Amino acid sequence: MSQSVTPLLQQTANLRLSIRQGEHRGPTSGLATGAMQGNIVILPADYANEFLLYCQSNPVSCPLIGVSEMGNYALPSLGADIDMRFDLPEYCIYRDGEKVESRESIEDLWQDNFIVFVLGCSFSFEHALTQAGLTPRNIEQGVNVSMYETSIPTVPAGRFFGNTVVTMRPYVPKDAIRAIQITTRFPKAHGAPLHFGDPTLIGINNLAAPDFGDPVALREGETPVFWACGVTPQLAIRNAKPPLCITHAPGKMLVTDILDTDLAVF
Repeated sequence: MSQSVTPLLQQTANLRLSIRQGEHRGPTSGLATGAMQGNIVILPADYANEFLLYCQSNPVSCPLIGVSEMGNYALPSLGADIDMRFDLPEYCIYRDGEKVESRESIEDLWQDNFIVFVLGCSFSFEHALTQAGLTPRNIEQGVNVSMYETSIPTVPAGRFFGNTVVTMRPYVPKDAIRAIQITTRFPKAHGAPLHFGDPTLIGINNLAAPDFGDPVALREGETPVFWACGVTPQLAIRNAKPPLCITHAPGKMLVTDILDTDLAVF
């Protein structure tokens, strides 16, 4: 292991420990920069094959970076000490497609037929944007990223279907072009934007009222830029109505030991 990697792995381990001990319950954007973050979906096995097909059919919104063995809450390929019962700042619990509660751990809900899916997250390319002098507005303001349900349908698979959710980061046009170039290198973190400019063209009527996360300032001369978001499966889960499903709370991700650059292209 190189000396440059070791401090980052210590950061990710320390952050997961802080989450596990209840010391950090906020968003993970801007934390452990350089490490891949993941959206989480935990489903019973009899829904897993359909959800896997849903991810494969919608790779921009649902880029798979890890799948557990049935009943196994560890993900050794993403981090030696990961325990999916404790390692998210906040869990959302769905029963028959409806969110019924939020929790800080799911130890008492864990089942032997659970399969964990980890999907890439746009927080992972925020480090590259920041390094290029394009720090996302949500990081500047210290808030969660803005997320919106769009009118863009996903490709259905079995019982899973729904519209695409996007994140938004504003830039002046020249910086938006550079942001597109940078994020294209990260297909496992949603890659290039789906849209920029007029939000009504993708069914968003009010940027000041995101469906998830927090609003961010849109300054004079800036245009909103929209990337696919890993909250998209949560809409599909509402439609599929599994008896029990567990996800991350929007903006509160699993922090892995995988480097962003390990999954980057060209």
